[in-house]
Amino acid sequence: MTIDIQSGLTSLWNSTGIMNFIQPSNPDISCVENFLHMYGMLLMIVICLFLLWLGIKKQFEPLLLVPIAFGGLIANFPCDHSFQAFIYKVGIDPAIGIFPLIIFMGVGAMTDFGPLIANPKTALLGGAAQFGIFGALLLALCLGFTHAEAGAIGIIGGADGPTSIFITSRLAEHLLPAIAVAAYSYMALVPVIQPPIMKLLTTKEERMIQMTQLREVSKREKIAFPLVVLILCAILLPDACPLVGMLTFGNLCKECGVVDRLSDTMQNALINIITIFLGLAVGSKLSADKFLTLETLKILLLGIIAFSLATAAGVIMAKIMNCFSKTKINPLIGAAGVSAVPMAARVANKVGLEANPQNFLLMHAMGPNVAGVIGSAVAAGVLLALCH
Repeated sequence: MTIDIQSGLTSLWNSTGIMNFIQPSNPDISCVENFLHMYGMLLMIVICLFLLWLGIKKQFEPLLLVPIAFGGLIANFPCDHSFQAFIYKVGIDPAIGIFPLIIFMGVGAMTDFGPLIANPKTALLGGAAQFGIFGALLLALCLGFTHAEAGAIGIIGGADGPTSIFITSRLAEHLLPAIAVAAYSYMALVPVIQPPIMKLLTTKEERMIQMTQLREVSKREKIAFPLVVLILCAILLPDACPLVGMLTFGNLCKECGVVDRLSDTMQNALINIITIFLGLAVGSKLSADKFLTLETLKILLLGIIAFSLATAAGVIMAKIMNCFSKTKINPLIGAAGVSAVPMAARVANKVGLEANPQNFLLMHAMGPNVAGVIGSAVAAGVLLALCH
């Protein structure tokens, strides 16, 4: 009886989380590897708590940062992870991977393409912002990443979390934890990262430029627009059709006016449910052995470079367009060419108001902002075609 009790207590002790943190060192691995083996989980728990703090206290992309960080906590606890593994398999695994597509459908249902339709030339600003993606891709290749890995890293420059997850799961799934955290972190830091770049590349006189009111866009135009975009995508770049297709379907449901219940579900219940599962699934990959690597530091650095290049390229493109146009564009709206909707447009409006209290740029900035959403999806198709 005594032996059974001792055996049971030993088994119970060996099953506790404490034992996982104080396991003896492995003499066959390096000191760094041994440190990460012993203390990596504790370090990742601290990192996940920090991400939770950013989401809750600082409200940096809380809708995704909170579930990602919480999922990361669970992933680093010595417990059964089968639920998260199942969510990941269904939602992100390249064999299925439906979560990013469903989120794009919800984004389409929430997005008004009217400002882009009213001023089509602002699409050039959204296109220019994609320079950050391909600039970071070239830098990643110079640092020794493979073509597939470089393509996955470059997409961070689009400032589009779902697109980053979609591409990374297909090109370099092992980099998903670092790329997902980088993409959503930099999206959240748009109000911090973009203004210094915008001010550096523009004069006060340029920031004070007031733009004329946009024309009213008809319902017929708004219905036709997603159909035209999808058809052009299918003809020119079929690899981008999954993302563009869901985006345009969601937008068509919003604009046609006959499926309001479907549109409302996409904008609210459906996208909220998928956001919860997406965050937990991404968090499941934030285990110490996958995240605490030198590659992660390189990816975080390349991500900030990509995002900065995208912002700068949009501003510079607006300045170039002003050299050939009678109707001047405020270069600040070029920074909204990244895909962070509508945060980037709000930042452009805020910086414009600082230079001129009568300068309301929000609706003008929404043109390149929604063009950036389409642009990042198209860039994703290009990367799939080039790097897969």
